[in-house]
Amino acid sequence: MRNVTQDNITDVFLSYFGKDTDPRMLEVMRSLSHHLHAFAKEVKLTHAEWNTGIAFMERMTEFTDKERHEFILLSDVLGLSSLVDMINTVEGGTSSSVLGPFHISGAPDIPFGFDMKRHFEGEVLLVTGAVRDENGNPIEGAQIDIWQTAPNGLYSSQDPDQDTYSSHGIQTVGADGRYGFTTVKPVSYEVPTDGPVGDILRSTGRHAWRPSHLHYIVKADGFRPLVTEVFPDDDPYLDEDTVFGVRSDLVMHYDTNPADSFPAEGFELSGKVAADYLSVEFDLVLVRA
Repeated sequence: MRNVTQDNITDVFLSYFGKDTDPRMLEVMRSLSHHLHAFAKEVKLTHAEWNTGIAFMERMTEFTDKERHEFILLSDVLGLSSLVDMINTVEGGTSSSVLGPFHISGAPDIPFGFDMKRHFEGEVLLVTGAVRDENGNPIEGAQIDIWQTAPNGLYSSQDPDQDTYSSHGIQTVGADGRYGFTTVKPVSYEVPTDGPVGDILRSTGRHAWRPSHLHYIVKADGFRPLVTEVFPDDDPYLDEDTVFGVRSDLVMHYDTNPADSFPAEGFELSGKVAADYLSVEFDLVLVRA
């Protein structure tokens, strides 16, 4: 095509695609090119701004490695990650929420009652619940990958003073579908702002705070996997999560309990809790594949 113009460049671009292009690829690229070209025309994108955008993407690669995924973080703060979660959430199950950039694969297996608090200072949190199907039946053999930050607001992959799998573990539920563990009360924290994502937040006058939460990935044969996180109802950032991860059904309540009410057996901390502790019961509902 020799006469490419502002008005026809999108159609010309699509006309170059081969006849054997995968239909889904064609659908995605058609929409992407329409919106991308329309964006450039709408804002009258300058060469300097285009160069700034290219430099921004190049700098993104400098902050991305196997332990930090700046591109996922960018997707998170732009709301894209949460939008994809909401598009793909299936009715009848627990809502999905952002994976985040700090999940570590290969976490160790932990038994029911395991203590992830270990030596960390902070309130003990007793977390229990069940993995169920849409009809309320327990799902035997479901696996729950659990992780969170330490009390300093850092994940283990961010903090050289933590063990690799600090506050990480995978628990397999029994016939009753029940899971349970103790941990330290999660804290609110800021997403990393030392890279290009931080530049975006500062330039738009946004804060970097996330409400405190527990992460879960739940898998079971015959069911759609669930990636989600749960949030306490008293967190000050619950209504302004910088990555838009909060859903109403993911908000939970911590109860405060006297030390002598802690379960007498079945938990690693049984008989060892000497002060008031927090507790929460939260069920996770999976939808059949």
